[in-house]
Amino acid sequence: MQRPTFRVMKNGYDRFAVDDAVEKYASQVSQLEQKIGLYQQQLIETTRQLDEMKEKYQELVRSDESRREAADQIARLSLREANEIISTAQKNADMIISEALASARGILEDLSRLYEQAGSVKTEASEQLEKLLHDLDEFKLPEMPDLRWLQEAQKKLR
Repeated sequence: MQRPTFRVMKNGYDRFAVDDAVEKYASQVSQLEQKIGLYQQQLIETTRQLDEMKEKYQELVRSDESRREAADQIARLSLREANEIISTAQKNADMIISEALASARGILEDLSRLYEQAGSVKTEASEQLEKLLHDLDEFKLPEMPDLRWLQEAQKKLR
């Protein structure tokens, strides 16, 4: 605002102009005081809202931290469980493999015995066949009698 200027009169300034200016300044001061009051109320409300938001932010940070901790703990537990499952599966697989190997060893031992038995049976059968062939070669058929005498004897009887 501009500075007011007043007319100079006999005993000072124009009293009505000064009173108007003072009234105007008083009105402005009153308006400004009202605005300051409103601004102070807004400042208080804004400060309260800021405090609420800070509190909510801190809650969110704590909540986020607790969620992260929970997620980390779940991940650790999951990893531990997965390792236990893998370990158990490895032990089971090792047991199954050792049982399968033991079973295969038993089967191979049985096959080996059968092979040896088959070889001895083959040798024994071969020896018996050779003996049988030798006996067949040495077997002599008796000579057949002359069937003519039978025919002659039949003729006589008739």
